[in-house]
Amino acid sequence: MKVRKAVIPAAGLGTRVLPATKSMPKEMLPIVDKPAIQYIVEEAVRSGITDILVITNRGKGLIEDHFDRAPELEAKLTGANKEYMYHEVVDIARLANIYFVRQKETKGLGHAVSCARSFVGDEPFAVLYGDDVIIGEDPACAQLIRAYEEFGKGVVGVKEVSEEAIQKYSSLKVEPVRERVFHCTDMVEKPSKEEIMSLYSILGRCVLPPDIFDLIDATPPGAGGEIQLTDAMCALARSQGMIAVDFTGKRYDMGNKLGIMQASVEVALQHPEIGEDFRAYLKELAASL
Repeated sequence: MKVRKAVIPAAGLGTRVLPATKSMPKEMLPIVDKPAIQYIVEEAVRSGITDILVITNRGKGLIEDHFDRAPELEAKLTGANKEYMYHEVVDIARLANIYFVRQKETKGLGHAVSCARSFVGDEPFAVLYGDDVIIGEDPACAQLIRAYEEFGKGVVGVKEVSEEAIQKYSSLKVEPVRERVFHCTDMVEKPSKEEIMSLYSILGRCVLPPDIFDLIDATPPGAGGEIQLTDAMCALARSQGMIAVDFTGKRYDMGNKLGIMQASVEVALQHPEIGEDFRAYLKELAASL
């Protein structure tokens, strides 16, 4: 079955980037001239996704507004003969069929994904974490979808990380299938040193069968007292096996101050409008450091 639906959990509180996120959702923090979540939605659309559900919570109305039409702004841009800017603004609302649902309590990523059950129905679906912007020529989500369609199993997007970093993420038990593709038969969230199975960790993307919802329902609270999606995927990996794809593309952690700055600088360097001037500015700045 084709993967045409995606879920973007965007209900986190953004405590690692306070005070910026006190009144603004971290998903709306800009990377040059677009909010982080727009990069994620565009990646999903480039991957063939047609229907997207964004999981939000109280105080995240700005995300909904961003993907809505803005008649007053559109009229002003038309009147000022700013056609290019007009089309940029209008096209945001036409990217895909975008829906929103609120997670009433922040009880973990697994609980957030479970809020998508009626939206997903009995179809496979992609999950694109709201913290993770991945930029590359071949969309990371598309790489996972191709693996799902080839193997017919749940797929996780992975990267090799340091031993220190993996203790903050997850560790996977993997066996190579071919270059950048692995079988995954077990995983653990926030492992201790003794629990590390490999240095491959799930970072920001997965494609899941609808069976995951029953597994989430059966998952007790785990790390941090929250219902962890990794725990439900662990049950899936142990019972059916999963595929892990070491995706290409650069990942930026938008829940982290350094990640935000790296994304802004590296995207600015490639930006058609300011890239050349920004590169010259950086060279001048670097010479004075």
